[in-house]
Amino acid sequence: MEQTYMKERPVFPLLMGMALPMVVSMLVNALYNIVDSYFVSQISDAAFTALSLVYPVQNFVNAVGIGFGVGINAVIALHLGAREQRLADEAASQGMFLAGVQGAALSIICVAIMPRFLAMYTDDEAIIDLGVRYSTVVFLFGVMVSLGVGFEKVFQAVGRMKVTMLSLMAGAVTNIILDPILIFGLGPIPAMGMEGAALATGIGQTLSFVIYVAVYFHGPIGVRVSWRLFRPGARMCARLYSVGVPAVLNLALPSLLISALNAILAVFSAAYVFVLGFYYKLQTFLYLSANGIVQGMRPLVGYNYGAGEYGRVEKLYRLVLALCAGIMALGTAVFLVFPGELSGLFTADAETLAIGTRALRIISAGFVVSAVSVTSCGALEGLGKGAASLVISLCRCVVIIIPAAWLLARAFGPEGVWHAFWITELASAGVSLLVYRRSVRRG
Repeated sequence: MEQTYMKERPVFPLLMGMALPMVVSMLVNALYNIVDSYFVSQISDAAFTALSLVYPVQNFVNAVGIGFGVGINAVIALHLGAREQRLADEAASQGMFLAGVQGAALSIICVAIMPRFLAMYTDDEAIIDLGVRYSTVVFLFGVMVSLGVGFEKVFQAVGRMKVTMLSLMAGAVTNIILDPILIFGLGPIPAMGMEGAALATGIGQTLSFVIYVAVYFHGPIGVRVSWRLFRPGARMCARLYSVGVPAVLNLALPSLLISALNAILAVFSAAYVFVLGFYYKLQTFLYLSANGIVQGMRPLVGYNYGAGEYGRVEKLYRLVLALCAGIMALGTAVFLVFPGELSGLFTADAETLAIGTRALRIISAGFVVSAVSVTSCGALEGLGKGAASLVISLCRCVVIIIPAAWLLARAFGPEGVWHAFWITELASAGVSLLVYRRSVRRG
């Protein structure tokens, strides 16, 4: 199946056709994150705190799957653009095999380390118990998560965005429906509490994977996942990991950041850790929406770059930058106007509400400028330049923000951590433009 429309259709309608299904599915997934957190918060504040502490490790597992999937996506798109069908099939086949192996390994490791990991951040036995109960169930679905994300990126590489939208939405909606049923019980179904929240998540992720498999076997999709090509080859593995490893690190770095910020804020009060936890739930609406645009861009820039259409690559970059900035501007307005209402979704405690209201207003100052970093990272990954993308993410999640948060917290108290966000976004935007221009110019 030819994908030549990727270099022939006008850029704007082409991008919209690829990106809008992903934006819709990302918004539904963001809604799932909020709803999931809401129901867990109804169990107890300790349950929500436990979920917040597990989140960095859960995010890391997802990051490994998504990041390696980005490698699969980029390599397939580049080979399709260069009309190298056999190599595109190899990338899909070997990528799926490696995704399954990675998912199994991560499941075992994460279940084993969680009790000790949670004890690093709290000595509250109730929180540790709740966190272990949740994580033990949710990490047992690691293989399904990895394979589902692998298939997602294969479908995106060939432009089948509506399939990925259907799959992601089905999984998220299933999770939303099952959350109250499995957490609190309904009829013959007993109340499972934290285990119910984790089981709802795992079932939703498994459903997404099943849909991909069903669509794949129903008809051709442009690449073939073949048993005969499963055996990993050194050259193809090197290509997949050269993009995949930096992409994994890009996505995993926020987990490191959250853990570091939790440690800084925990010195002042558990309320600040609580606020950081729900801020990251709320900001998913913005960054997952922008990520939907970026996901639509990745296969397009990869295909056009492989086909030598460099002018279209630049047009796509500028268009995505404008769209992401628009999303972030809308988010800034919402955070500035309704910070109390947003905080009130997660807590009724007056002190925590006041902290959350102030935090959301300060952090939102960096939203619009963050579009530069988000767009540049996505474009570089689509072009197969994972190392350059990683430089940007390191600035946003480690090199600038962690030292800034520590220094500002010492100077101004916990509010200094909130200011570190917008300062980091401003500095990282300058780095992003420099890295992107130099990387593209060098070809």
